[in-house]
Amino acid sequence: MEKLPELGKVHPEFFNRVIYPRLGRKDKSILVGPQHGVDFGVIELGKDKVMVLSTDPFYIAKELGIEKAAWFAVHILASDVAVSGIAPKYLAVDLNLPPEMTEKELTEMWEAVHKECKNLGISVVTGHTARYAGCNYPMVGGATMIGVGRKKKLIAPKCRPGDAIVISKGPAIETTGLMSAYFPEFLEKKYGKNFVKRAQDVYYQMSTVNDALITAGVGGVTAMHDATECGIFGGLYEMAMHSNVGMDIYLDEIVLQEEVRKTCECFDIDPYKAISEGTLLATVDKKKAKEVVKALNGESIPASIAGEVTLKKRGIRVIEKNREYNLEHPKVDPFWVRFEEYLKKQNKA
Repeated sequence: MEKLPELGKVHPEFFNRVIYPRLGRKDKSILVGPQHGVDFGVIELGKDKVMVLSTDPFYIAKELGIEKAAWFAVHILASDVAVSGIAPKYLAVDLNLPPEMTEKELTEMWEAVHKECKNLGISVVTGHTARYAGCNYPMVGGATMIGVGRKKKLIAPKCRPGDAIVISKGPAIETTGLMSAYFPEFLEKKYGKNFVKRAQDVYYQMSTVNDALITAGVGGVTAMHDATECGIFGGLYEMAMHSNVGMDIYLDEIVLQEEVRKTCECFDIDPYKAISEGTLLATVDKKKAKEVVKALNGESIPASIAGEVTLKKRGIRVIEKNREYNLEHPKVDPFWVRFEEYLKKQNKA
């Protein structure tokens, strides 16, 4: 009997073997196509303009509250365009809604989408809205975010040996935001009510839009990536593989917020392998790295220089105070395992 596949994104090996070789008709106007470690695609529009696109599920976790969930749905999409260095501008949405979603809930959701799009300067240009049997929360459809800008502003990701690695916010941002929202009773029992509130506030860090645009504005950036599935370790591994380089990752230099550390300890999750929408991974010219960190810190975004890009032959290495080891792709994000486990615990209580 064939083993059921793991939840979450497919492993890079499957993507490279099955998806990547089969991309339809080749077109010279495609500057960046689908590939692991890259959050967006790019189409050339004439000599000096490009269109940046990114597609994701339209993710509405109803348990978070419709308004909060819609905020996150917009930022997931906008973040993947912003890491190109070009601001998100247009949105196309396909809503395949659960039959039980009421008009009141749909209105509340769309008001929140409209509000956040206005805040980010994004216009909705097309879409589809319907209820269908078999559709369930949280994946209530899909959407494509689009940015249009000058070609010279595009950061088509290519890490270079000698670049510094800059990381914003640290690991497990999304893990902390979601686990504290879904399972506050477990955190409260261990750390108290005040801690739960602080951990839940991490939710609104789950966006790299500002991080990416601030970083790009400084200059000297060679690649940016949003640390989603498999977190910082998965994201840096993908960046290194895409650019055919090695990396030295200084684990002790990565910002680790107290709310993240304690939440991950409570639920027994490795923060560096866990889903972390909102964490920006950037490779930057060494001469600009300190300036990037200063610019992020100036906007109250914690960040640090946490490694350097090396030659491929050196491998991808994680360096701690007392040990050093080669990094392998985590393959399975520990968030999903613990999330399912605690849902069952919660239902039994």
